[in-house]
Formats: sequence, C-alpha cells, structure tokens
Amino acid sequence: MTEMTDVATLTVERIPVPSSVDAPDAGAFLAMVAIGNALCRHDTGHDYFDQTAEEQLPSWHDQTDRLQIGFTAQRDGVSVGAATMMVPLEDGATSLECDIMPDPDHWGEGVEEALLEAIEKEARALGRSVVQTWTLHRPDAVGERLASPTGFGSIPAEDRQTRFMLRNGYSFEQAERNSVFDLTGSFDVVERMLAEALEVAGPDYRVVNWLAPTPDEYKEGFAYVISRMSTDVPTGEIVWTEEKWDAARVERRDMRLLEGGHTVSVVCVEHVPSGRISAYNELVIAADHTAATHQWGTLVLKEHRGRRLGAIVKCANLIRWRELMPHSPRVSTFNAEENRHMLDINEAIGFVPASYAGAWKKVLSA
Repeated sequence: MTEMTDVATLTVERIPVPSSVDAPDAGAFLAMVAIGNALCRHDTGHDYFDQTAEEQLPSWHDQTDRLQIGFTAQRDGVSVGAATMMVPLEDGATSLECDIMPDPDHWGEGVEEALLEAIEKEARALGRSVVQTWTLHRPDAVGERLASPTGFGSIPAEDRQTRFMLRNGYSFEQAERNSVFDLTGSFDVVERMLAEALEVAGPDYRVVNWLAPTPDEYKEGFAYVISRMSTDVPTGEIVWTEEKWDAARVERRDMRLLEGGHTVSVVCVEHVPSGRISAYNELVIAADHTAATHQWGTLVLKEHRGRRLGAIVKCANLIRWRELMPHSPRVSTFNAEENRHMLDINEAIGFVPASYAGAWKKVLSA
C-alpha cells in the first residue's frame, strides 16, 4: 500500500516481505537489496558490503527480536530508491536504526527526501523519538573534514550524504573505521601475537570455538556476552537500548543465519575458575565463499580486560578461518575511532582502512 507522498511521479510504498526470493511479490525486496549494494559500492569504492536477497530474507521472516520495515521509492514503475528500518523491541526502547538508500544515479531527484520522510513518519507512528543512521565514505576523499564530537576521527564534510544529513536536522555523533585484513598474505604476525597473548593470559583462560549453531553448553554464556555489546562498547551519544539475550534468542539468531546460507565461526575465551565466557569474536561469510568475510561482534568483558583476551579471540579465529574458508580474500570489520584498544590490536595484526562511516542521530519533534 502507498505509505507516503507523491513527488511529481515519485511514490513511496511499504515493501511486502515475500515468502521466498522467487515469490511473485518479491520484486520490491529484490530491488531493495540491489539498490543497497549499488549505494554501498558507490560510497565506499569497494564491494565488501554486497549482500544477496537470500541471505537477508530470513531476518525479515523472523522478527521476534527486532522489527524490520522497508520502503521502496518508485518513479513510473521503476525502483529508484529504498529505505529500511530496524526497531528494537526491548521494553522502554526509544530509538530505531534506518538506512536511506537512493539509487546513486537518482540522487538529488527528491528520492532521499521522500524516503527519509517515510522513515520519520513511521518512527512517530511506532512511538520512537530517536532516529539513527549511518553514512559510508571513501578513505581517500579530499577536502574539508567534519570532526567527530567524540574527539576521534572525521568524515568528509562535502560528501553529498554528509550534507544531506545535516540539512535534515541530523547531528553527527561518531566516526567509525572499516578495516580489512588480507587473508591471502602471511600469518606470521597473527601466530606470534596469539602465542604471546596466550602466555600473558595464563592458565585461568582457555580458548573454545564452534561453528553455528551454538552448542547447548555455551548458549547462555554466549547470550550474556552478546548482550554486553549494547553496554560495553563506545557509542558516543548514539542511543542504544540494553538488549536482553537468553539461550532462546541465540537459537533464533543461529537459525536465521543458517537459513540465509551463512557460515559463522565463534572463538571465545572461557574464564576457567568461573566457567564463564569472558571474550568472543565472530567471523561470518554468506554462501559465496569467494567473497569478503565479515568480523561481527568482538568483545572482552570489562572485568577481564588487560589480559590480551582481545588479541587471543581475534588471532585464533583468523587462523581457524584460513583453514575453513581458504578462498575468501579478506576480512572486513568496523570499529569506533575512539575504540583505540581494538584498533591497536587490528593494526598490529595487519588490518588497514578501507572506508569510513558516520553515525547520525535526530531527536524527532513531538
């Protein structure tokens, strides 16, 4: 159904969630994925963030934990943009995340404004007062910079996506670095760092690993460390609602990922005296094993920091991944620029910048 306004011949409509990528009503969903890939390639200069409709669809089918809503912008029956919103369902949540994705060939034609209007209207209808989003930027951009209010990092001030967010009342809150590691190169440094870190950690910590689905004996412990990602990582003034995780939520997450064709390697450090997971790292790849790998969650619980556990989980998982996925050329990951500890580890391992992201926030008027 039509959700938004007509700008000349431009219409914005809610995207139906198809039963499969081959379903008769899958066209808008497929267009959303294709436009998202095109925009990421345009704004970063690489294809590391490409996704398929098959890998995305399971998370739209199971919305137990997060509500997902999509809009498509069409002109004369042709999709010229899309937008998505992800709404946390925890009690007391006030914010949502969105992606505004105009087709790069149609930027400046009113597409991005119409999509943002649809997102903000839906946010108000859902009772959410804070809308947050991210923009992507190339690492070699020249010209003036917009400094992060955290004091770490910046993004290009003259990029059209920067100007668009500022023009629409969004405040720049944080800079993130997208870094990549070459999986085809030498692992000498990785192996040395792992050996040194294991020696520093000592016998109170041991490495455990698995491929999704999560083994029963680790589900509760893994749920706890995932929940700490919403409280223990630097987020600037971005609003994060503390997430509630249990074994059932881990199972649902595993199912969505596996149904989407993902392979997920998890390496944890277990604190032997307590039997609790104290650090973890995830490496994820979709069905195309020649594509980029993504490093998702990496966290050392605050109470266990200073023992090189971050280096352990990162290095151990990279070494394991090289054997599991010998044809993936690189690992891509994001870190807040102020997360100096994790960036120090990444840089020592051999990660290099590939692109940057800006985090944006708007508090909606009543």
